[in-house]
Amino acid sequence: MLSEPQTAGPSTALMRKAYARWAPVYDVVYDKLTEPAARAAVEAAAEHGPRILEAGVGTGLALGYYPKASFVCGVDLSEDMLKRARAKVRRRNLSHVKGLQVMDVCHLGYADASFDAVVAQFLITLVPDPEAAMSEFLRVVRPGGGIVLANHFGQSEGPVARVEEIVAPLCTKIGWSSDFKATRIEAWARRNGVEVVGLRPTFPGGFFKILRMRKPG
Repeated sequence: MLSEPQTAGPSTALMRKAYARWAPVYDVVYDKLTEPAARAAVEAAAEHGPRILEAGVGTGLALGYYPKASFVCGVDLSEDMLKRARAKVRRRNLSHVKGLQVMDVCHLGYADASFDAVVAQFLITLVPDPEAAMSEFLRVVRPGGGIVLANHFGQSEGPVARVEEIVAPLCTKIGWSSDFKATRIEAWARRNGVEVVGLRPTFPGGFFKILRMRKPG
């Protein structure tokens, strides 16, 4: 299937280097800022069933938010991040976390229909090929299962959109994306027959949004 031309994103090698630098301070910077959106994303994913894949699990900030009866697997490109996530699992006795592995979200090592839901928090705007990652999420989710994204999505139009496009190169250097639009993911969903359940704002002041999708049953 042909896709629309996309701007180049960071390579996986550059992302590994960036996350190795960020890992020691990631929790301090992002914990309270991202907690409401992360909790909302986990809650939405858990509605589909207990078997959940967290793509881009990072240092495991959200692992404690899942129901205790869940069966959660997490993947991330950065071993430095995962070391901290594994330490959280041990320290907090998070027995619902069944595995944390180094893995590229564009090439997931899971069988088709392995999970009830995939949740990706603050990830999709940073991967080199977001459409490839979304297609992998779709593959490993069972029919009728869910895909949930928590992210900042840029405004589609107006003066804020223009500012976001201007500052996008700077934001990319610090591990953020300001001009990535939810419409890009919604277009992917239409091409693949995926239902967009909704897009809703969350803390702080609607800066982060929760995008929910459902795989055809």
